[in-house]
Amino acid sequence: MGLIGDQSLSFAQNKTLAESDTNGVSVYLFEVHEEGKYLYHGQVHLVGKPYQENQPDQNDQPRKVWMFPVQLVDNSPPAPLDEEIFIKNQESYERKAARLSMDELRQKIKVTTKNSGTREIISKQPDRNPYVAEYVKRRANGICELCSKPAPFLNKHKKPYLEEHHIVWLSKGGSDTVDNTVALCPNCHRRMHVLDHAEDRKLLLSKTSM
Repeated sequence: MGLIGDQSLSFAQNKTLAESDTNGVSVYLFEVHEEGKYLYHGQVHLVGKPYQENQPDQNDQPRKVWMFPVQLVDNSPPAPLDEEIFIKNQESYERKAARLSMDELRQKIKVTTKNSGTREIISKQPDRNPYVAEYVKRRANGICELCSKPAPFLNKHKKPYLEEHHIVWLSKGGSDTVDNTVALCPNCHRRMHVLDHAEDRKLLLSKTSM
């Protein structure tokens, strides 16, 4: 396996895994996202020939690593990942990328795979009241309740496009009621989810009277 330099297929775990169809060794797949916490998928077997791929090593230098196409023995899909863990992983990658120079980013791009994968995510979505959503959009009358500018375009039903937003997020215990819900343009909606400034919340609360 190794953390620095090109990997070899002729010894250690790589050799064992490459020959697992004939050497009698059973292979089990675990995934780790937090130290000491493992997600167990089950027993796997090779479904294709091992192949090489360029990836950065421990010192961020390009190297060739061996990839092993495996599939669960019972043909079930991988265990779904909790949305919170998925988001934390993505945010961690984004923070690491933000600290890199342009040259370092170019190098990372060169040595990473060009194909993005997919993953089933467990997401908990609260039920939303459609009457509240419709009410706040009509209340806004085509004007964003944060920036006070007209909706940027009309939807396919020829109505001003605004998005509902909960001032206190539902995930933080906010209520799905008209006094906690506003209609925002896409730009301001994203602003509230990225920044969530107290002064913006105060302004929005002043717009929520029936």
